[in-house]
Amino acid sequence: MTRMPSVPAAKAGLRERKKIRTRQAIRGAAYRLFAEQGYDATRVDQIAEAAEVSPSTVFRYFPTKEDIVLTDEEDTVLESALRARPAHEPPLTALREAIRTALNQAYGTPQALSEVRVRMRLVATVPAVRARLDESMAASGRVLAKALADRLGRSPDELEIQVFISAALGGLRAALMYWVAHDLRDDLTDVIDRAVAVLRTNLVDAD
Repeated sequence: MTRMPSVPAAKAGLRERKKIRTRQAIRGAAYRLFAEQGYDATRVDQIAEAAEVSPSTVFRYFPTKEDIVLTDEEDTVLESALRARPAHEPPLTALREAIRTALNQAYGTPQALSEVRVRMRLVATVPAVRARLDESMAASGRVLAKALADRLGRSPDELEIQVFISAALGGLRAALMYWVAHDLRDDLTDVIDRAVAVLRTNLVDAD
């Protein structure tokens, strides 16, 4: 097998930073246009022009317009955070703390929090985005099932692993939609904690 030339760490880091800036520019331009003229009326070529990139560049980073709203680096952060949790932690506790870490890292600035508010309003009001969210969460579920199974020394294909992850992500989705339905007034971390509490207890005991 031919060995590819190694890329110096500094160059690799610069390349990744440029990719992040390009993704942010595309997403920022898209959000501005969505606010000005609506999601359905906004074309990808308009987003590309506003972001000062080509339409092919937009599609290279985001295969569909819906992905501009939904695609980010949260899965990688969430997986890493889950794998980093202490081995003795119960699975639900480990997952809750991993979600907190991912949320803090992704939405820890006013600008990032503002973007997630726009994102969730689009999820609530645009059926195509909401459908893509379900596909995205299914992909996240596969990643998290593997991470959880590795923690437990089990197979990600086991029924118990699949049910646990499905329940947890279903709770997360419900929490996000509740947050939107209540005009994003509540603290998102508190909403997530409430959802986890329901999974941990009988419904009648969760208050």
